[in-house]
Amino acid sequence: MKRSLTDYFLVFAALALAPWASQAGPPDNPIFNGSAKLELLYTRQAKLNSGLTEGPAVAPDGSIYFTDMPFGTENGLIMRYNPKTNKTTVFTSKSGKSNGLAFLANGAMVSCDGADGGGRRVIRWNLRTGLGETVVDRFQNKRFNAPNDLCTDLKGRIYFTDPRYIGSEPRELDHEAVYRINTDGTVVEITHEVEKPNGIVLSPDQKTLYVGDHNNGGLKNKPTDPEPKRGAMKVYAFTLDEKGLVNGPRKTLVDFGTENGCDGMTVDSQGNLYLTCRSLARPGIKVIDPQGKELAYFETGPKNQTAQFEDLKGIPSNVEFGIGDDGHSLYITIDKSLYRLHVKSRGFHPHLEGK
Repeated sequence: MKRSLTDYFLVFAALALAPWASQAGPPDNPIFNGSAKLELLYTRQAKLNSGLTEGPAVAPDGSIYFTDMPFGTENGLIMRYNPKTNKTTVFTSKSGKSNGLAFLANGAMVSCDGADGGGRRVIRWNLRTGLGETVVDRFQNKRFNAPNDLCTDLKGRIYFTDPRYIGSEPRELDHEAVYRINTDGTVVEITHEVEKPNGIVLSPDQKTLYVGDHNNGGLKNKPTDPEPKRGAMKVYAFTLDEKGLVNGPRKTLVDFGTENGCDGMTVDSQGNLYLTCRSLARPGIKVIDPQGKELAYFETGPKNQTAQFEDLKGIPSNVEFGIGDDGHSLYITIDKSLYRLHVKSRGFHPHLEGK
């Protein structure tokens, strides 16, 4: 069989970047088979100076869109992986520093455009033309900090997190909060009872909002503020009322302590959460039930790493399920690559429910 240069590149990258991927899988459990292994699908080929891959989201046709997000002045990419052809192509090379992605019921894609040169907004993308337009960029006439990750509900509303990790742009909002964009375009604050909100997802019954608090210290709100200190590394559950608003106290499901916590997350059809854990002691995918009990853990990188950011290996950033015949595939962005992992469960996708 004739192989392309891309095929050889992926083989080389799999050996060079993910030596742990060929190791034995986890013990057999309700989520992963004992033989489960990471499958490398894509590794960055663009000449970007830094950053990471992020935000996988499944389109109605089953393709996986994800972001390739640099630091500094470079724009960033949104990529498209086609499970049917095993090919990855560039959707746009002008992503505006897009991070998290999600899809709406009408097939449009939405993304979180961050700071550090990005537009600090939520963008709606036309998959046919490749063009994006601003959905919202302000709350109460103040620019967002840096929209990070998002999810949609069964009513077509968009929940998103707005922390600030990098970027020299002045902050206008007092809080790093969670917001919702209603179908009429209005924005409501859901909660700011999170120090630095990151990953976000809704339970299948829409009654619980899960948010990852990943406070690595970040940036000052104002130049006169004291130097930020490292804070909460937790995963919270917020009970929602029939209007989709927080109703009651938050519940801590996971406390990572002094270790780096959860970045992106997703949920399966049974309501279990899949957390991308950026712990240097044990990077991987942690699966918990709605009460926070650990059901399974899949290690994605070497344990007890001490290197600097650009030298770290196997650190996951976000995760998404495939659909249809690909429904048992878990797509994971790790370092500067996209991987696939077979699981026993199937995901829950609000934008595809009822279709």
